[in-house]
Amino acid sequence: MVASAAVLGTAATSTVALAASSTPAPKPGLSSQDVTTPPSAPVEKVIVTYKAKTAEAGSNDAAKSDAAAKGKETGEKLAFERRLATGAALVDLGGSATKQDVNEVMAAFRADPSVATVEPDARAYPTAVTPNDTGYAKQWDLFEETGGMNVPEAWDKTTGSGVTVAVIDTGYAAHSDLASNIVSGYDFISDSDTARDEDGRDDDPTDEGDWVLADACGEGSKPANSSWHGTHVAGTIGAVTHNTKGIAGVAYNAKIQPIRVLGKCGGSTSDIADAITWASGGTVPGVPDNETPAKVINLSLGAPNTPCSTTYQTAINAAVKRGTTVVVSAGNSNADVSTHAPANCTNIISVAATDRSGSRSYYSNYGTTIDVSAPGGETYNGAGGAATPENGIYSTLNSGTTVQSTETYKPYQGTSMAAPHIAGLAALLKSDKSTLTPAQIETAIKNNARPLPGTCTGGCGAGIADAAATVKAVTGSVFTNASDVKILDNTTVSSSIAVTGRTGNAPAVLKVGVDIKHTYRGDLVIDLIAPDGTVRNLKTSSFSDGADNVLTTYTVDASNEVANGTWKLRVRDVYTGDTGYIDSWSLTF
Repeated sequence: MVASAAVLGTAATSTVALAASSTPAPKPGLSSQDVTTPPSAPVEKVIVTYKAKTAEAGSNDAAKSDAAAKGKETGEKLAFERRLATGAALVDLGGSATKQDVNEVMAAFRADPSVATVEPDARAYPTAVTPNDTGYAKQWDLFEETGGMNVPEAWDKTTGSGVTVAVIDTGYAAHSDLASNIVSGYDFISDSDTARDEDGRDDDPTDEGDWVLADACGEGSKPANSSWHGTHVAGTIGAVTHNTKGIAGVAYNAKIQPIRVLGKCGGSTSDIADAITWASGGTVPGVPDNETPAKVINLSLGAPNTPCSTTYQTAINAAVKRGTTVVVSAGNSNADVSTHAPANCTNIISVAATDRSGSRSYYSNYGTTIDVSAPGGETYNGAGGAATPENGIYSTLNSGTTVQSTETYKPYQGTSMAAPHIAGLAALLKSDKSTLTPAQIETAIKNNARPLPGTCTGGCGAGIADAAATVKAVTGSVFTNASDVKILDNTTVSSSIAVTGRTGNAPAVLKVGVDIKHTYRGDLVIDLIAPDGTVRNLKTSSFSDGADNVLTTYTVDASNEVANGTWKLRVRDVYTGDTGYIDSWSLTF
């Protein structure tokens, strides 16, 4: 089988900024290190630390009295608000204090020999700033509210550090906006004619160009220039960011491992399967071991009208077992993804493409086995309309029509462009929480996707991935059971999740992610059973609802339930004629 690239013709910290001004002289009993200049932003409260063994240090009533006394002294309406975990007292200034007022209040506390320190209750802000990359404004796919993936807010928490993403594609065309994030890859093209490097497999993943003449790939095949497809995909995942040039990558501190499998007239299943094995740390006969195995693989490639082969599925299953998340583009045939390999394999994240308005892109494959959607763009609408390059996915490229020339940037459209958004998000999640399994990463992405603001016919998975919401959810705890449980006619089954390591009760917004494959979901009644046996109904039966599958996230108020223990998802099939199985489910605390 020949696979082709799926493209169409085109760490959290906070800082507090303090105003630059003269520092008042220290008061008796305080060193210069105890003096803090109020910040330029409005200050509404101060934090007072009393010296040990003073009455105010151990008594809230004494702290209240002292705040009232200082208020009378300065003419302000001071009030003790609460005791901090550090033992300090939080004092409210009344909400309308000027900078001069704040200085007077702090001076009054400093003058008190019972006070160890006084400081403003200053505001902290996220340190992630808008990238200064010159082409960032063109990357609507990252930040626009309607069709974008809400990536910038995720950067406050994670940028992909410590994660390698393998881009199994056409190889790498040298680009200064990628170079510092590239790690050693491999050329897995075994046929020298396809490879164009005259030596078959080797340790040089340089993209030699995939240009072809008319009829080169079979009678009637069209001529085409080199696509530099792998370099475009790599830029979306991990372009160097904050370097005053080019674009920003979704996981811009991750490493990119270019692995070449596509050349002249595409690439073979055998080469791609070996590349999946090698990328994930497996052994390939005759090839040195991968010294930097990838925890995420991006496959923006596929073959239409082809079933998932045993070769593909075996390689994918082994990669996932090694802990590598496999992301695959759904394909550009405007057809059901079930006909497109390897996007029709299991154990992967299958990604459909959306346009700038949040609708399914006209070319994107669809179907009930699509997992999630991501921006793939539309540089033209497929119906003879005017070209709109600004609506494509802007990324790194090369200007050569056959062999490599100068580096450049260009918008493309395709599910090939959608998949690397999800691969980048997977890298963000893995970087933020290294213990996440591929199943947990997939579940988190699907559970936190948002509904398409536009339209989708045929099935677009859980919706458009939301990077910030997904990262935020992972910051909590996600517990997943991905073991299949068959659902037969008129039967009741359950799947269990053992929750450990939590303290106190479950949240009032406990997220219950459910992925059930069933040919008539109206047959199903779904309940969540808490560790103490309390039953909460998530879904009732409805014989008028004949759609396939239950793929959604329920929000449950479980605040009166102890979090730790065994939770169960109970599914009852109350009619005959249709069956299915629990694919996976999760609890996000």
